[in-house]
Amino acid sequence: MRVFLPLLVALLTLHAGTASPQTVAPGSLPPPRPLNAPPAAPAPSPPPAQSAPASRPAASVPAQPTARPAPPRASQPAASSRSQSGSATQGRAARPAPPPTVGNRTPPQNRRPGAAAGAAAGAAAGAAAAGAASAANRPPEPPAAATPAPPPPPSVGPVSGFPLPRFASLRSDQVNMRVGPNTTFPIEWTFQRRDLPVMIIGEFQVWRRIRDAEGAEGWVHQSTLQGRRTVLVRPPANAREVTLHRDASAESGAAARLRPGVIARVRECEASSAWCEVQVAGHRGYLRRGDVWGLMPDEEVK
Repeated sequence: MRVFLPLLVALLTLHAGTASPQTVAPGSLPPPRPLNAPPAAPAPSPPPAQSAPASRPAASVPAQPTARPAPPRASQPAASSRSQSGSATQGRAARPAPPPTVGNRTPPQNRRPGAAAGAAAGAAAGAAAAGAASAANRPPEPPAAATPAPPPPPSVGPVSGFPLPRFASLRSDQVNMRVGPNTTFPIEWTFQRRDLPVMIIGEFQVWRRIRDAEGAEGWVHQSTLQGRRTVLVRPPANAREVTLHRDASAESGAAARLRPGVIARVRECEASSAWCEVQVAGHRGYLRRGDVWGLMPDEEVK
C-alpha cells in the first residue's frame, strides 16, 4: 500500500499537466502550467477604436448689406454769394495782398566786353608770360626814387564847369566806352541798359570819362549821356532785396520789393535826409541812400 501511494500521486500530477486548459474568466488568475513548459506569449491587444471626427459645422458668413445710394446733397451756394435778404456770408477777413516784387532774381548784365577787351586780355596774358620769363634772367635793379603823389583831380570840369565827380545816366541801350577820348581808340565795353547811372570823373573836349557801379572806367561821347538822375538798387551784404517804403521811415508800409540791379528814377532827395523819393515801374516810395548807387553823400536832387 505504501508503495503504490507515491505512484498514484505522480500519475495524478501528470494527468493534471496534460489536461485541456480551462477558460478563465476575465480578472481571474491564469491556469496552472507545467514546470518545463515555455511561457505563453501574451495575446496582442486590439488597437483602440478611433472615434470618427465630428463634422464641423460650416462657418456662417454674414451676409453683406446691400449698398444704398447716398442721398443727393443739396447744392450749396458759393461762399462769396449773398442771399436775397441782403445778409453777407460770414467768413474770415481777407488778408491784404503782399507788395509786388520788381526785378529779376539774377541781376541783368549792364555791359558786355568789346572786341578790344578780348585782344587786350590775350596780349596781357602773353606779356605776363614773357615778363615772367625775362624776370628770371634779369639782374636785380636798384630801388627807384620815390615819385611825388599826383595832384588831386579838379573839383570842376575844365570844359563844362560842372562839379567833378558827378552823376549822370545813359541815354540809350547802346553806348560804347572806349579806351581813349577819340573814335580811333578801341571799344572796351558796350553798355546795354538805358538810364543806367554812371559817374563822370573827367572831361576832354566832347568826351567824358565815366565809371560804372562795378568800377569799370572809360571814355564816352557826351551825346550818349543825359542829366536825368537815376540810381541802381544795391542791397547791403546778405540782403536779397530792398523795401520801397511808402514814407521816409522804416516803420512805414512797403510799396514794393526791389531786387538788386533795379534802376529807379530819383524824384527828390534832400541834402540832410537819409531818404530819397524814387519811382520804379509805376511804384513811388522812399529808399535809403545806403541801399542805392548813384548819389553823392549829402547831395540834393530836385
